[in-house]
Amino acid sequence: MSAPRLIVGLGNPGAEYEDNRHNVGFWFIDQLARQLAVSLVPQGKFFGRVARAGDRWLLQPMTYMNLSGQAVAALARFYRIAAEETLVVHDELDLPPGSIRLKQGGGNGGHNGLKDIQARLATPDFWRLRLGIGHPGERAAVVNHVLRAPRREEHELIGTAIDRCLLAWPLLAAGDYAAAQRQLHPKTA
Repeated sequence: MSAPRLIVGLGNPGAEYEDNRHNVGFWFIDQLARQLAVSLVPQGKFFGRVARAGDRWLLQPMTYMNLSGQAVAALARFYRIAAEETLVVHDELDLPPGSIRLKQGGGNGGHNGLKDIQARLATPDFWRLRLGIGHPGERAAVVNHVLRAPRREEHELIGTAIDRCLLAWPLLAAGDYAAAQRQLHPKTA
């Protein structure tokens, strides 16, 4: 397994989106940057806010969610980072708030950020750290759901999930995805 060289948090730029469920990837990257003592700075050629932490890069695309792949592909191509060396952190409707799933590849579940990354990298084989935000129950309500702030109790659950991901960061950083999955995924009977 390759250790991640590019860690991408998905979200939408701008103060009006800052506290939206769709921005949990940004929330994670902000906290990881603090933990690693690096600062995210705007980089026009990479269409986002970028930080370097040793031999890896943190990225928050500033292209809006639907064009996230533009930033990911630009940075990945420039530094010759393979899809398998990319970890994308994003909101996940199909998981309840506070749930976490780590996986490589697969479909995009209708997530426009993932869809664009898959198209621009020409592969689905990047890693995903999926942070649950819950589903509103009906398809017509999805856009309003992701573009609104979580309720207080949901926000706490999501914050706890991000904290758990940060605790698992040493395993993720080492590319030990199996151990990270054991730590992050709930035990089932």
